[in-house]
Amino acid sequence: MHFNCVGVGCGPSNLSVASLLYKSPVTNVFFDSKPEFNWHDGMMLEDVTLQVSLFKDLVTLADPTNRFSFISYLHEHGRLYQFLNARFESLLRREFATYLRWAAQTNENVVFGEAVIDISFVDNKFVVNTTRNRVTSEHVVIGVGTTPKLPSFASNSPGQFHVSEIADNIRTVSGKRVIVVGGGQSGAEALLALLRMNQDDAPASVKWVSRRENFYPIDDSPFTNEYYTPSHSEFFYQQSPDFRRSFLNRNVLSSDGISEQTLRNIYQRIYSLRHIEQSELNVELLPYREAQNIEPASRGWTLWTVRLHDGAPERYSADVVIWATGFKPADMSFLGALAHRLERSGDEIKIDRYFGAQWDGPTNRHIFLLNGARSQRGLADPNLSLNAWRGQTVINRMMNTADRLPIGTHSLIDWHKPSDLHQCHRDLQGA
Repeated sequence: MHFNCVGVGCGPSNLSVASLLYKSPVTNVFFDSKPEFNWHDGMMLEDVTLQVSLFKDLVTLADPTNRFSFISYLHEHGRLYQFLNARFESLLRREFATYLRWAAQTNENVVFGEAVIDISFVDNKFVVNTTRNRVTSEHVVIGVGTTPKLPSFASNSPGQFHVSEIADNIRTVSGKRVIVVGGGQSGAEALLALLRMNQDDAPASVKWVSRRENFYPIDDSPFTNEYYTPSHSEFFYQQSPDFRRSFLNRNVLSSDGISEQTLRNIYQRIYSLRHIEQSELNVELLPYREAQNIEPASRGWTLWTVRLHDGAPERYSADVVIWATGFKPADMSFLGALAHRLERSGDEIKIDRYFGAQWDGPTNRHIFLLNGARSQRGLADPNLSLNAWRGQTVINRMMNTADRLPIGTHSLIDWHKPSDLHQCHRDLQGA
């Protein structure tokens, strides 16, 4: 069977493209190896919320009339008024995950339980082999997401697990010494969940280790949020690799800081445990320390850290270590047959302005890469913020309408694109 577009992966990135393509003239199918849709199910702790607006759903910022908007989801389920009356400060992550699952289940072009094994290019078309079928396509859209990242010395073994599995493991910490490693939002959520456990299920002690000098809040101010707009993504793409690298390091807290509400809840909970409840739960906050090794002990584990302000080594004993150490791009071994034809940009596949991989094939055949080019497209690339805009950009490219950028790409800020600066320089010389 032949399609105009075949998608690999059915997470939020590709689900956005599939939703924007629904009932369009572009024939499409999207495959995912998982038996059914899930989105960070292992991290769905009680009351965790999104750090982005509800309008940053699959489609709204590109096509507000699309039937797969979050508002349409609420309306179809008869709870739009109740949602408004609830006045949530932030959207519950569980509800957003349910919305995504609804979109995946409603779209017949999204197929679960079928993994893509390999992709080749024959007779001017992509040949996609799955565990069930062989299909061909003019374009391929890859959105396989991320996978948990662990330090090289860590392991996923009894007594150690990545924070992506905390929902399944949190009930195993009763009476144990627990260390959470990682000072971002996921580490903070893990700590708060531990602190909120009732006395019978609670750990004996909790330590929170972070490389950062303090437990910093996310920078969620209006002008910082301009980094999560199409115009800044376009600006960032045009900069040198050195500028991009430096920018990402300087502005990490705009994407990987902790929500102010979560920090306040943690502080208030520790205050209550110590001064009101007189709890025996021992809580230690250990910023500006880097985990360097972990070793098995006679009981549990020994975690070795170094204090970053003076280089002094420290050791901590634990029965359970939770690694809140982030995520990395998922494996794309199915591109093996095409790997030698793809250009690279550092550790990433090099992409063009329209998120198409730069390769030696025909210019009218594209391999689009979503959520896999943070060093080329900026802070927003792995974020939900630009999902819909990026999806529409890809679709426009497939339909040969790439010159028609999606609506809403302007900014209040003049980012001074290189072309603008060059024109200014020429104008000054002419004067």
